[in-house]
Amino acid sequence: MRNGFGLRGTLVLFAALMSSSAWADSFVDTAELFRGVVSKKIFDNAYGYAVFPNIGKGGVGIGGARGKGRVYVKGVHVGDTTMTQLTVGFQLGGQAFSQIIFFKDERAFAEFASGNFEFGAQAAAIAITASASAAATTTGTTAGASDGNSDARVYGDYYKGMATFTIAKGGLMYEATLGGQKFHYKAVK
Repeated sequence: MRNGFGLRGTLVLFAALMSSSAWADSFVDTAELFRGVVSKKIFDNAYGYAVFPNIGKGGVGIGGARGKGRVYVKGVHVGDTTMTQLTVGFQLGGQAFSQIIFFKDERAFAEFASGNFEFGAQAAAIAITASASAAATTTGTTAGASDGNSDARVYGDYYKGMATFTIAKGGLMYEATLGGQKFHYKAVK
């Protein structure tokens, strides 16, 4: 006997959940998570920021990462962005992380929003697990909190008008790679 819900009902329920306001709030929730570990000074003085609630990353020799984000200026959602990363070198595993990029001023935001912005290649040696660590990836400043409390304050600095922070969500990735991140920006109407 069929329960009447079936595949069609499941698809409708899934679509409703994906379009719900709770899904959209993941961007705001992620920004608030970063607000708990990043210096208040950076949040208060930044022109704007791009926030990525979930970036998936994986690799065996050649790796990649991808995530969708939103861009905010003075607290207003002004655009959407996609981050793509390609890396080569020793790497094994997969992980998920959240990322935020702060724009120091209008010039830095304009550079990011110019279409296809790219962070240059950089060398990294990382072994990250599902801890509440945060890292200012463009400046080398790091901090961590193993219990998930917001007792770790990260005081990063801007590099070329931008400051990038990540928070590991889970997984295990060993890498000594060379690669860069590329961002595609699209303004909202």
